[in-house]
Order: sequence, then C-alpha cells, then structure tokens
Amino acid sequence: MGSLVSIAQLPADFDRWDEVLALIMRAFASMDGVIDPPSSAHRLTVENLRDKARQEMGFAALKDGRIVGCVFVLERANDFYVGKLAVDPGLQGQGVGRQLMQAVEDLARNRGKPAIELQTRVELTGNHAAFARLGFRETDRTAHNGYDRPTSITMRKCLS
Repeated sequence: MGSLVSIAQLPADFDRWDEVLALIMRAFASMDGVIDPPSSAHRLTVENLRDKARQEMGFAALKDGRIVGCVFVLERANDFYVGKLAVDPGLQGQGVGRQLMQAVEDLARNRGKPAIELQTRVELTGNHAAFARLGFRETDRTAHNGYDRPTSITMRKCLS
C-alpha cells in the first residue's frame, strides 16, 4: 500500500489548482469516447475551479504531499451534493475515493444533513456499483439537454 493518504479540506488560500485540474483530467480521461455527452470536466479551467471552490467545499487526498484525489460538495437545503470526485488512475481501487466520501459524510452529519447525493453517467456501470457499495441507491434518471434518453443516474445515500 505504501504511505497513507490523508484527507484535508481545501483552505481559503489554496493555490494548487493546476494540480487539481490535472488530476481531474487524468481521472476522467477514461470516460472519453464512453460517455455521451462528453464530461463537463473538459470545460474546467484553473479559474473556474477556483470559482467552484468559493461556492462549494473541496477536499483533497494527499499522499507524500501530492494531490492524488479530490471531491467537491455543495451544501443544499436538505443534503450535500457531491461532484467531481476524482482519484489518480494509479491509485484507483485502493480506498482513496472511499476516504474522500467519508469526509463528505462526516461534514454532512456535522451540518445536520440527512443525506448526500450525486450523479453518475448511465454508461459508467463500474461507478454505479462502487457507489452502491458505499450505500448509495438510485433515485432518478435524467437526460442532459438535447437528449431523448437518460444520460445521468441520480444516487442518494441517507445518513440516518
């Protein structure tokens, strides 16, 4: 396993957005040519990641000082919405995503939220299974604009 991965909430003065962007691009690259429409990750820039972090909370997974995972969460009235969960491809399957999601759960519980919710693409069946193992259940299927078939699956985990 090597050294442990630590999870930290991104501070207000965080300045390693280029590393986070590169990580998301590496982690989401395997979706290219698989999901339709293409991932919104392709529209991310250092600037809009920084803006995202002003509205949402971010967490980073750190290993030997390197950013090897991240997740962003948006606080809503009745839950937290989880987005842009990314783990370095070389470390996928080793529990980094689980640790990041545990940090989100802890935050939601601390804020008195009864649930966390996320969306994953219809085509990414491995993700559906991984989120189900973490206790998420499918609650809805939605279509991106211009699509006449479901393109996303909404999954929710109740925390009570």
